[in-house]
Amino acid sequence: MTEVFTLERDASLRDLNTLRVAATARWLATVGSAAALQEVLERPEFAGAPLMVLGQGSNVLFAADFEGLVLRPAWRRARIARDDGDAALVHAEAGLGWDALVDWTLAQGLAGLENLALIPGLVGAAPIQNIGAYGAEAGEFITAVEAWDRRDAVHARLPRAGCRFAYRDSVFKHEPDRWIVTAVEFRLPRSREPNLGYAGVREELAAMGLTTATPTQVAQAVRRLRQRKLPDPAVVANAGSFFKNPVVPAALAQELGSAHPGLPVHASQGGACKLSAAWLIEACGLKGFRAGDAGVSAQHALVLVNHGDASGTEMLGLARRVADSVERRFGVRLEPEPRIVGASF
Repeated sequence: MTEVFTLERDASLRDLNTLRVAATARWLATVGSAAALQEVLERPEFAGAPLMVLGQGSNVLFAADFEGLVLRPAWRRARIARDDGDAALVHAEAGLGWDALVDWTLAQGLAGLENLALIPGLVGAAPIQNIGAYGAEAGEFITAVEAWDRRDAVHARLPRAGCRFAYRDSVFKHEPDRWIVTAVEFRLPRSREPNLGYAGVREELAAMGLTTATPTQVAQAVRRLRQRKLPDPAVVANAGSFFKNPVVPAALAQELGSAHPGLPVHASQGGACKLSAAWLIEACGLKGFRAGDAGVSAQHALVLVNHGDASGTEMLGLARRVADSVERRFGVRLEPEPRIVGASF
């Protein structure tokens, strides 16, 4: 874009969220440079107004209109900041598409992000959610995050330890009113043992006729898996996995595993165990369930879909119904992955 930023009043957000629920923003700003953030945020019409940063809208549910400023980052460059031959530091700006970054790093001969291929969203969202899939998390490779600190009105650089990464969690998620992620720095090796431990990856590579795999081939296998298992938001509106896999004490996991032998249980941090939310939902008979245009995907029970004109409140009602059903049957409470705007879960 040629302008530093553009402003729109009473802007529709329907086409800016992948669940395609109708909502409006009092103000919508598309900003072309991280350097322009302070100028935008200091405009008098935004004084005291709530602020939301919106990327591709793939991890958000609008349960109401947003009576404030929605900011869309449109700075999107990637570069190698340093390369020692064994690994490289990659500096990626927040507005770059995540999957575009995965492809770019693979083209540079860098490994690490291949298991995270085809995750929707922008680079700037990756550290907030600490996105993960197929046995890998973005936080494993992040060395620093650059962000605008709204509290102190300065550009800040947070080292990995300061980001407080955990399962689908970070300091940015806990302090959403303070930080606006502007860029992310990754340390990516040029050679590493492929991460094939997650269920389905080896099998997919075998179906491709491969016994060993390059990072690019692993990314191809992951893309094939995701495209087969998950509904395409361009075809059926959805926000990807709607619920986190619940992490529970080992004793509860053992109890549930004994009572339900098919339940997938995986070791997690601190001696806890992670359960499959999709399995729990499907076991409640909710896979493919539909209430009006709000539904649970028949393709994957973890995905809630909008079959047409479901409102945000209808989608939220369905999500609560799913979580209540799982809790009644298994005593485990599901938590949503997407940010819910205008309501609490």
